Amino acid sequence: MLGSRAARFARGLRSVGLASLPGWRGRSFALARETGAPHGGDLQPSACPGPRGRQLSLSAAAVVNSAPRPLQPYLRLMRLDKPIGTWLLYLPCTWSIGLAAEPGCFPDWYMLSLFGTGAILMRGAGCTINDMWDQDYDKKVTRTANRPIAAGDISTFQSFVFLGGQLTLALGVLLCLNYYSIALGAGSLLLVMTYPLMKRITYWPQLALGLTFNWGALLGWSAIKGSCDPSVCLPLYFSGVMWTLIYDTIYAHQDKRDDVLIGLKSTALRFGENTKLWLSGFSVAMLGALSLVGVNSGQTAPYYAALGAVGAHLTHQIYTLDIHRPEDCWNKFISNRTLGLIVFLGIVLGNLWKEKKTDKTKKSIENKIEN
Repeated sequence: MLGSRAARFARGLRSVGLASLPGWRGRSFALARETGAPHGGDLQPSACPGPRGRQLSLSAAAVVNSAPRPLQPYLRLMRLDKPIGTWLLYLPCTWSIGLAAEPGCFPDWYMLSLFGTGAILMRGAGCTINDMWDQDYDKKVTRTANRPIAAGDISTFQSFVFLGGQLTLALGVLLCLNYYSIALGAGSLLLVMTYPLMKRITYWPQLALGLTFNWGALLGWSAIKGSCDPSVCLPLYFSGVMWTLIYDTIYAHQDKRDDVLIGLKSTALRFGENTKLWLSGFSVAMLGALSLVGVNSGQTAPYYAALGAVGAHLTHQIYTLDIHRPEDCWNKFISNRTLGLIVFLGIVLGNLWKEKKTDKTKKSIENKIEN
């Protein structure tokens, strides 16, 4: 017994040592793929049996794993265990809501929370639609074979009923907005229903995703102002589409080998080794559109400082990207949450800065009048 314990202890030390070596994470990742483990977007730490698996954790995956077992497949179908997609859907909404705020004021917290709820529901609905369309393809791809519908955890009929429930709740959120925004929000439903099909038709499905995911850039402004201002909303929407082309092309490089085998298309396959050149072009277009947004909305120094940080983030992201390493593609993909938060922070601080400038202007006018 003492000998077996010593052997286990030695193996544990060897594992720790290997994990600390440079490149070991990449080799262990490749080994996981060879043995059939999920990779890329669906790679998440699994719940360990025994006392270690019951340790308290506030990660999204841990929350889903601690939910009642019959509920877990539905939560995974919504991708609640992988919240990065919800963030990427929600952040353009926050940009628009922030830009629509009155000078010197914080964004409307009620609208931010309302759109956050809507993002969770609509992202869940979009994933459900995607998995219903792609269930036969998902079974053939290592990363997606464990999705609830493809794995047989949820039937097509059950997913259809669940989709109806999510859309009903999302409609309840939409009805809290003004009539213009209700009509505008309803207009996005066609995009939500059809974008999962684009990968069968065109090498630009990421463009269809961008048009869908950034609808909140239009909706957030109209929810505050009552209608869209084209001079602000259209370049903001365009910048979001360019951003989606960047991060989802990176994401698509995880599946390019499987996509070739099963006949699906993506910008990753379209761009190939020229991916970095295309991503650089999208980055310039995104920054140019965001600059135009700043000019048309009267933004101030903090906003443009944030755009500088966004430019540096994109430069590092693209320059260091290894399109042949799925793990690196995943890490670059999820880093875009930080990028989106930088834009939002720049909008908020830039808007608060307007009040300071206004106060200084008022004081100078008062001083002139007194003199």
